[in-house]
Amino acid sequence: MSEYFSLSECDVIGFDLDHTLCRYHLKETSRLIYESFARYLVEHKGYDKDLLNLTPATWDFCFKGLVVDLEDGNLVKLAEDGTVFRATHGTNDLSTEEIIKHYGPKREWKHFNSLNTSFTRSAKYYFYDNYFDLPGAFLCGRVVDMLHKRGNEVNSDFWKDMLAAIEHNYNTSAFRDDAGTYFPSVKRDPGRYLQPCSDSVKTWLHSMKTAGKVLLLITSSHSDYCRLICEHILGKDFEELFDVIITNALKPGFFSLVPQQRPFRTLVSDMEDSEGLPSLDRPGWYSQGNWLHLHELLKTMTGKPEPKVVYFGDSMRSDMFPASSFGKWETVMIVEEMEGEGVPKSNAAMSNEAQVEPLEKKGKFEEQGMKAPSAVSRQWGSYFVDVHRSVGGEEEVHKLTWCSHCIHKYSTMAIPSVEHIADLPLDYKFSRFSPDLPCTSGYYPRPPDSLLKRCESLS
Repeated sequence: MSEYFSLSECDVIGFDLDHTLCRYHLKETSRLIYESFARYLVEHKGYDKDLLNLTPATWDFCFKGLVVDLEDGNLVKLAEDGTVFRATHGTNDLSTEEIIKHYGPKREWKHFNSLNTSFTRSAKYYFYDNYFDLPGAFLCGRVVDMLHKRGNEVNSDFWKDMLAAIEHNYNTSAFRDDAGTYFPSVKRDPGRYLQPCSDSVKTWLHSMKTAGKVLLLITSSHSDYCRLICEHILGKDFEELFDVIITNALKPGFFSLVPQQRPFRTLVSDMEDSEGLPSLDRPGWYSQGNWLHLHELLKTMTGKPEPKVVYFGDSMRSDMFPASSFGKWETVMIVEEMEGEGVPKSNAAMSNEAQVEPLEKKGKFEEQGMKAPSAVSRQWGSYFVDVHRSVGGEEEVHKLTWCSHCIHKYSTMAIPSVEHIADLPLDYKFSRFSPDLPCTSGYYPRPPDSLLKRCESLS
């Protein structure tokens, strides 16, 4: 395999929507999502109203890549080998001694093999790997704290209430019915939460079409929410940019399930046809579906027996792992955490932040310094690298996090945003991740600080 990757070599270029083509204002969105879930627990499940009271400092806990151990209420940050770097019970740190008491002298998390090999969901743990989920990890921690305060036993029962809160706010009819807190808020003021794509990204998408590439949009968001987002970030004519749009794709099942389990469906006024399609024979806008039928359509559209596809996404579980493992696609992971570790923000991101600044300044959170969920956490450290400390702290070993290891294993390359590469020519040659190259090789425009420091310490 070549050391380099180029978009010009791809026949098909696909995009996830949320946190990929569409960047969100993360602080505003995270507060909204947290409030959406917490309000449901308070109003429908009788939880303490104190769950709704937050200070800016508490947002340091909100960190991508944590696993909630539902059996004991612990949240863990994993190393690449499945050992536990850091852990909390609720939101309270566990000491090295307490981690060893929970996970043994080797600090092994017992469900790691199940998570690491298939990314499957489980009744025993939940992996928080995207910004739509993320405030839920923070809420889980606070719920465990609350249960302790009440003197209640902590077991997985609280998780049923968390799932009900997610379903209430995100189910496919919630947008249409104005149900929950999340969708009504975004509909009322999309500019508060969504960052418009820059002209350079729109030009970049048009240039791909002009170069004869097939463009896909594959999102698990429902069609009505997808339309709201795309009209806001790309304009009313966004459908002209894409040959195939697939909403309610229910990833990762889109890639892993066979056609009989997940057929494509047509849409009429954002309602899915109850009859699944036997095959996909033309471009257009569809719902649900599966990789195999899409692959057959792409063969027809490109005239190639094995079209080369690249897919941009932000979720390891829903995008990178299944697209690379089942679809054998090239994958580009959007990793906003790179911007928290020395990688400069794109000009478009700086411009968007400047435009939203007056709105943010009105809020108490900004004045008192709420941490962005993509920034390095004082409590959890770096998303990419961390330190194993022995009891007593005499010995320190720097290791890759499990999330960092997965990026290198299942992604062709990683970027902080599509804005970072939109001004480059399509034939630009990017260095790709490879087992034969240093783990810093696939990051563009440069690796995050913690990985660079680790490489320096190893050399």
